Formats: sequence, C-alpha cells, structure tokens
Amino acid sequence: MINKPPCRGLYAITDAGLIPDHLLTHAVEQAILGGARLIQYRDKNPDAARRLAQAQALNTLCRRHAIPLIINDDVELAFQVGAAGVHVGQDDPAFAVARARLGDQALIGVSCYDRLDLALEAERAGADHVAFGAMFPSPTKPDEVRASLELLREARAVLTVPIVAIGGITPENAPLLLDAGADALAVISGVFGRPDPQAAARRYAALFA
Repeated sequence: MINKPPCRGLYAITDAGLIPDHLLTHAVEQAILGGARLIQYRDKNPDAARRLAQAQALNTLCRRHAIPLIINDDVELAFQVGAAGVHVGQDDPAFAVARARLGDQALIGVSCYDRLDLALEAERAGADHVAFGAMFPSPTKPDEVRASLELLREARAVLTVPIVAIGGITPENAPLLLDAGADALAVISGVFGRPDPQAAARRYAALFA
C-alpha cells in the first residue's frame, strides 16, 4: 500500500492576479510557514516556459518543507516537474489519463462542484480527494456554481476519501465547513490576497489544531 500525505488542513492555492511573479516562492513559503499543508499551483497563463519555471521553483520549495505540490489542470506540467500530484476538473483530461501518466503514487484531486454523483464516480475511479464548491461567494470566481453545507454532510456520510471545500472561505465561516465534514479548506484570496500570507495562513491552520 502506498502511503500518501493526508489531505487535511489548509490547502493554499496560488493566483497570478494576487501574487507578482517575483514574490511567488516567497509568498508560498510564508503560507507554508503559517501552516498550509498542501499547495496548489494554479496559473492559466499561456506562457509555458514561465509556468514550467514557476512550477519547478515551487516544487523545490515544497519538497524542502515536505509539503505536497499539486498542479492545477495540467497533467504534463505535473509530470515534468515531478510534482506530488494534479487537480483535475470536469472539463479537464480524464482522471484515468492523469493516473496513467503520473502513477499510483500521485495525489489526484477532482473538482465535483455541487454534485455528489461526480464525487462518487471519482472515488470509484481512485481519486485521492474530491472538492466541492464554491461554498460561499468567491472573489476569485464570482460566477462559480454554489455548493451547500447539506451537500458536504451528505458527502461525508457516503464517501471515504477526504473532502476539500473551496470558495469564499474565511476563518470566520470555515468552522461551518469543518462541522459539515470537510477535511481540508482550499483558500486562494484568504491567504494570498492578504498583506501577510503567513499570518493569514496561521488563522486557518489554527482551526485544525
């Protein structure tokens, strides 16, 4: 049996609109020092060379801190840099393609939006965790599908894989999600949209203490 890092705690996701390129590794390290347990590199920029360089730098940083780096959407980039895994969505390459390319040791998460059926399907396929959201209005994705606390409760009752909640999560509303069954909180602007990412991360991490 392969021992993989648990998907639990603060799951910090980068955003190019919030972090200048020259501060990316610094900001991510601050989030890790504040208690982030997983990092996701999310960048839709078409400049492949830039994305490769950034992902390589983040993977080196995350390995130094023994924190998994997950690549958003891009299976080949995850393979190129040797990242811990990838996160795929409904419109991304099939889960099976990601698993075949990255191997059994890779952490593969699947976005399930507001649909329990997608989560059950992902679990059967061998996903390592599933994500629901947006749980609350999100400044990063204002038009995102909304998921409910009741969905989290239903998912917790039938799923065995870890559940990630995402979207508009603050230290104030996060306890509602944890009580409903979320194992991890995926946060973008709540960490990287703050002047002090380490202090911001610490507020979320304290919820898991």
